[in-house]
Amino acid sequence: MAANDITLAATQPKLRFVNAARIQESFTAGLERRILRWLAVRMPACINSDHLTALGFAAQLGAGAAFAATRWTRAGLVLAMVCIVLNWFGDSLDGTLARVRNQQRPRYGFYVDHMVDSLGAMVIMLGLAASGLADWRIAIAMLIGFLMLSIEAYLATYTLGSFRLSYSKFGPTEIRLLLIAACVRALINPNVRLGGHEYRLFDVGGVIATAGMAAMCIVSAILHTRSLYRQETLR
Repeated sequence: MAANDITLAATQPKLRFVNAARIQESFTAGLERRILRWLAVRMPACINSDHLTALGFAAQLGAGAAFAATRWTRAGLVLAMVCIVLNWFGDSLDGTLARVRNQQRPRYGFYVDHMVDSLGAMVIMLGLAASGLADWRIAIAMLIGFLMLSIEAYLATYTLGSFRLSYSKFGPTEIRLLLIAACVRALINPNVRLGGHEYRLFDVGGVIATAGMAAMCIVSAILHTRSLYRQETLR
């Protein structure tokens, strides 16, 4: 950045930041809000939102490593489930704690939280790809689907002023519950029979998840494009 650009940026008045409306309509949203608020009001003062964000991120890294370790020991599935629960605790509670204590940092929180989510999702999918539980191509397809859906949500947040946390009643918590259920099922038998053929459970789930995320991304993009077109129709 040139010196005159830095001077201009320093002299310009700061624009007031308007926090986007959060849309959370998942199956567990109501119960989860009550649980998170109950936890937040009882959280020790020495623990803040940054600590919880760090815990959530560390748990995602741990889940990725645990899935990778499943190639050698099925105990990795148990450790992965523990990490998923810890990720829910840290990732879901950090924002609630900030709101309860009136210590919100909307720009910082939004940026850090979702950068961490993206990096963590990458590590988990790479762990699955290395685990032998799923074909690496399906794991990468799931990662691409997640990132594309995230990009669509972030663009909608910027252009429409609303941030959607759930699609078709499914949000991050439902995804975690499904992943835990898949881990439990894989401990019993990592394969499923469909149409007389045997497939890996995580391959079947991965294909369904990828198709679902792709469909949600396409539908949301069409609806949001139509809404923005109507709002900015050329005269």
